[in-house]
Amino acid sequence: MTEPRLVVFSSLFPNSTQPTAGLFIRERMFRVGKRLPLVVVSPKPWFPGQGLIRRFRPHYRPMPAPMETQAGVEVHFPRFLAIPGLFRGLDSLFMALGSYPTLRRLKARGHNLIDAHFAYPDGHAAIKLGRWLGLPVTVTLRGTEVPQSRNPALVPKLREVFRDADFVITVSDSLRQLARSLGLARERGQVVGNGVDADRFSPVPRGEARRRLGLPDTARVLVTVGGLVERKGFHRVIACLPALLEQHTDLHYLVVGGPCPEGDMTQALKDQAVALGLGERVHFLGPVAPDDLKWPLSAADIFVLSTRNEGWANVILEAMACGLPVVASDVGGNREVVCKPDLGEIVPFDDQAALTAALDRALRRGWDGQAIRAYAEANSWDTRVEALTGLFRKTLSR
Repeated sequence: MTEPRLVVFSSLFPNSTQPTAGLFIRERMFRVGKRLPLVVVSPKPWFPGQGLIRRFRPHYRPMPAPMETQAGVEVHFPRFLAIPGLFRGLDSLFMALGSYPTLRRLKARGHNLIDAHFAYPDGHAAIKLGRWLGLPVTVTLRGTEVPQSRNPALVPKLREVFRDADFVITVSDSLRQLARSLGLARERGQVVGNGVDADRFSPVPRGEARRRLGLPDTARVLVTVGGLVERKGFHRVIACLPALLEQHTDLHYLVVGGPCPEGDMTQALKDQAVALGLGERVHFLGPVAPDDLKWPLSAADIFVLSTRNEGWANVILEAMACGLPVVASDVGGNREVVCKPDLGEIVPFDDQAALTAALDRALRRGWDGQAIRAYAEANSWDTRVEALTGLFRKTLSR
């Protein structure tokens, strides 16, 4: 049987100008790359006059080079025409056209399966490329499909993806159910959640972690890790702090993260903290490298994620691997990860009273950090990668 040689296709992928974009995709697929040959194609939007925007907006991200090598893997960044406004509905077509020469060369080199991430526009474009080049296509759903499914203009395109993809992989069962409601056949979809690197994310002594961050040994500490954007809900946690401080006078909140392709709420969050009189209780640590995340996680008592939308939040398992219980909103796959009361609590989304009460209960409760870590260790990457390689082989054999 011919061995799969993958083309990982995703417009969101780390590069020299946006090193934190799509790290969760690289984490997953580079592990697959240790078992199966792969290259990455990450198309980048371009339109005439983009250089002028860069001149007048210094924060505007420049384009990466056409190709980079990351951990020995080729990562290609073809350009595609992306006209602002109404023409964004053509993104998947232009993405496919812009990527076609690169995909054709890779097919000539023996790559024989396209693995796209996100249904639209990436998956929609990948299916066009698969038709033009005669290659099978798998599509991995990661959570953006939830808000897209509420957009009448995008629903027909999602249905096309779920009808025409050779196989659909979802990172949570909630996403699989969504895809099935939009036409995905049962036999062409499977859940393969994300895993955790329990060696990288392992607890370090709490006292040492707190000394590094200048936190009192006796403090009660909350932590959230993610891009500083509305969706992740840092502002919803900050809004709970005044009430919590009445009961937990030594409470501190660690905000770990920075700008990302979705946006940047850094200043708004800092202003919110100051307006609520929390300037000395909310600590903005900025972006932290994955190898160093164990320090703020180990310094904390509770991990909280009041997110609007998630497929499968890797960071929940990473926090659990450091022994932290989790309080998270009831969206996406969060309930599938925080699946037992001994792991934490799931609360309704955007319910400040419920979130405050859940955090209060979590801060008062004694937790078994070793049992929480053991649960995370049982969700290692090894089982996930084994499942993925099996699905790619099965798809190609068809």
